[in-house]
Amino acid sequence: MSKRVAIVTESFLPQINGVTNSVLRILETFKQKEIQAKVIAPTRPSTHHLGFEIQALPSVPVMQFPVALPTPAISRALDEFQPDVVHVAAPFLIGAQALAWANRNAVPSVAIYQTDVAGYLERYNLSFARPVMDMITSAIHTQATINLAPTQDGANYLRSIGVKSVDIWGRGVDQDLFNPLHKQSAEVKRIRAAIASDKDLVIGFVGRLAAEKQVHRMQELLDIPNAKFLIVGDGPEREKLEQLFDGKPVTFTGSLSGLDLAFHYAAMDIFVHFGTEETFGQTIQEAQAAGLAVVAPDRGGPRHLINHGHTGLLVDPEQANGYLKAVLALGSAERRDQIIANSLAAVASKSWSANNAKLLDYYSQAITTVFARRANEFELA
Repeated sequence: MSKRVAIVTESFLPQINGVTNSVLRILETFKQKEIQAKVIAPTRPSTHHLGFEIQALPSVPVMQFPVALPTPAISRALDEFQPDVVHVAAPFLIGAQALAWANRNAVPSVAIYQTDVAGYLERYNLSFARPVMDMITSAIHTQATINLAPTQDGANYLRSIGVKSVDIWGRGVDQDLFNPLHKQSAEVKRIRAAIASDKDLVIGFVGRLAAEKQVHRMQELLDIPNAKFLIVGDGPEREKLEQLFDGKPVTFTGSLSGLDLAFHYAAMDIFVHFGTEETFGQTIQEAQAAGLAVVAPDRGGPRHLINHGHTGLLVDPEQANGYLKAVLALGSAERRDQIIANSLAAVASKSWSANNAKLLDYYSQAITTVFARRANEFELA
């Protein structure tokens, strides 16, 4: 098994998103397994995390998101660290450079497909650039020994653009942090009392407030009687959303983490996700583990996390009032409780420990593949 892993990630703390979260969970596994690691990222709150060195790179802000710039420092850092495996998270500029280094040095690499950049281009009215982005994505991922997509849809996309060696690696969920027992805590009762009465239904969202999350569609629900709304997160769309929902029963909390985040999940009754370009949808799993009934679009990642009518409700995002109809269908406590019970059973086996054990298996496969490739080349020589 690999003992030295270099993680090159396009996102890290203090940025909070799915890429950062999965990297943090991987580092926790490394700590438990005594695997040495170094993280190369565009940002860092300190020089170390859990004892692992974090090397920050120059970056430029793109829509409030720091994008790291390729630099010779990446190759130097990898030369010095001499990893057994290079792990690239959501590879783009620096991920591509790290994969090229791995190929030059015959080091196994695992690339994690996490962001539908091509889909985002359409969201930002740049669909004309999609063929070029598909070519870039293919060129990046083709360099990896193994590519891991979070769902079958993601795997199919990579294969459709010519990427080989594709498999599926999902995400875990922290069921100690996100669980329905919090609903009885004094802190959750305080949060609910501040925004709703005992008779009110609390409908919420957790995530980055960016255009691709389509949180503006929450306005379709604002006229539901006895409903209050809780939006947890921050991002470039926050000011616009606050103006859109001004005067409505909507509370914005900003970005939260840890127990603060868990308590705000637990303060909700229904979780609604509107983004149609999600490759996975980690907040959906967290909401399910927290004991919420979930409504999400019948697109991308959510389709693989929700069994419609059993563990949540999926909505055709093109259907008029589709989200409203789904939320109203969960109006009774009995219906929500049925959905919640099924959801809790569905996520029971999705611990980060079990999830990351699979990742370590993929590292071993990548090592075996590169070893066999080198042995074959030696024989041919």
